[in-house]
This record gives sequence, C-alpha cells and structure tokens, in this order.
Amino acid sequence: MIQVFCNKRGSGKTKKLIELANSQSDLINGNIVYIDDDSRPMYSLKREIRFITTEDFQLKDFESFYGYLCGILSGDYDIEQIYIDGLSNIIAGDLPDAAHLFFKLDNLSEQFNVDFFININEENYDEMPEFIKKYVA
Repeated sequence: MIQVFCNKRGSGKTKKLIELANSQSDLINGNIVYIDDDSRPMYSLKREIRFITTEDFQLKDFESFYGYLCGILSGDYDIEQIYIDGLSNIIAGDLPDAAHLFFKLDNLSEQFNVDFFININEENYDEMPEFIKKYVA
C-alpha cells in the first residue's frame, strides 16, 4: 500500500507523519523506517523506529531514490512500513516525472509486503498528477 499526504509547506504534514509512525510502532510486529532529507525529526520519533537522513547520500533523481529504497529493504526483511517525509525535498525532480517511481513502489509494496507513507509538498491538489491522486489520503 502507498499512502500520500499532500498539502502546502508548513501545514503540519511532518508532525502528522511522525505521530502516525510513533503510533504504528506499538501496533505492528515488523520494523519501521523513517526517511527525511535532514535530521530534525530524529528526536521526535520513538527509538524503535529506524531514522535515516538522505543528507549524506547523493540522490539525484527518482531512479537513484528507488535504488536507495531497495538497498534499505535488502538489508532488513522485517521492514513493514517506510515513511518518506518530503519527497520533493529529497529529490529535485518534478512531480510529474515520478510516475515510474510510484509504479515501482507499488511493485515493492506487493513483493515485500511493505507499506509506504509519503509526504509531498503541493500547493494545489488540482495540479497534482493523476497517478498520485489515487494514493492521496
């Protein structure tokens, strides 16, 4: 499953994503990974949640981010949920170019039984690509 949360910058998406991850850590048996472009949310997450910042990695495009996610999943087969905070901040590409990434995330989700929760900064819901709208919570 993929679930996308979209709203304008500064609307509280990160806080809600952190709250969701923290609440899920008590409910699921597997592991949770939280990915962000900086280390600010690290101390807001429960210690059971693996926090990873992308600051030290050179993720240039959606393809490299997909490889990054595959590497994370290959290192831990017990991951049940991955939270991605600010996809637009992690990857510099345009949102319409992310169609292939979301197609591959669908496949990863099914193959490895992992749920993805993704925050996206978007000022106007109507301008969001159709392939993402089907995942919006």
